[in-house]
Amino acid sequence: MTGPQASYLETLAQQAGTDPPTGLTKSQASRAIDELQAQAKG
Repeated sequence: MTGPQASYLETLAQQAGTDPPTGLTKSQASRAIDELQAQAKG
């Protein structure tokens, strides 16, 4: 995953109260971002 993706995932995970995922590919990180954004909108 890219640096910006990692940073954004860390922020989203913090907001969701979970640990940020690590070791993801770019596409996996994109999906994880989508999932965490959907959780945040709840």
